[in-house]
Amino acid sequence: MAGKYIVEINHVSMRFNLATERTDTLKEYFLKLMSGKLLFNEFFALRDINLKILRGDSVALIGVNGSGKSTLLKTIAGVMYPSEGKVIRRGSIAPLIELGAGFDIELTARENIFLNGAVLGHNRTFMNEHYKEIMDFAELWEFEDVPVKNFSSGMVARLGFSIATVVSADILVVDEILAVGDVRFQEKCHQRMAEMLAGGTTLFFVSHDIKQVRKLCKTAIWLDHGVVRKAGPSGKVCDAYLEFLNNV
Repeated sequence: MAGKYIVEINHVSMRFNLATERTDTLKEYFLKLMSGKLLFNEFFALRDINLKILRGDSVALIGVNGSGKSTLLKTIAGVMYPSEGKVIRRGSIAPLIELGAGFDIELTARENIFLNGAVLGHNRTFMNEHYKEIMDFAELWEFEDVPVKNFSSGMVARLGFSIATVVSADILVVDEILAVGDVRFQEKCHQRMAEMLAGGTTLFFVSHDIKQVRKLCKTAIWLDHGVVRKAGPSGKVCDAYLEFLNNV
């Protein structure tokens, strides 16, 4: 795949319109909206972000809640489109952004494997070939015919991670879903991500766990109120971020 940079983020801003007054019903909301009586405040989750990510890099997005980490991650994954600017991606993406995204909770684990595989672009033959590998990694054999609505958040995370990483995508996008579940399975996920990184996959990782960030990521980007406060080697960026938190 050509290109030194696997992701380029050029002047990306994400703007949301927040209603300034309360509406009690959906009907009231639309009546005010259509009559021009509904007032909004503009809120920028991201402001003029410019980044170039090298192929094979491991990048952490850090910052306090509301700093824009998940919004930036979703624009990188193509789940959200920026209000301004553009994101250039070069390669396939395996997104692990929200627990249960792509799952039908009324369907069983077995059925959701094929459904989620189709969402990721894998045909039924491919999923049949990798079904045992997915279930072995997720360690959910005794629940394969149980509807996902009866799963714990940790079980959902296991299943989602196992499906998304059954092949090494060019870009792996991981939000904080690994914060759920047991420590042993988290370590198992970290090992698989390390193997994918060794194979050339580029990782984007959102976490509040700075130890995980230092362990997994070579690069860190510290976001603050939707702007990049600092970017560079993860150790230096994490040190600056922790110093900031200690002085708040």
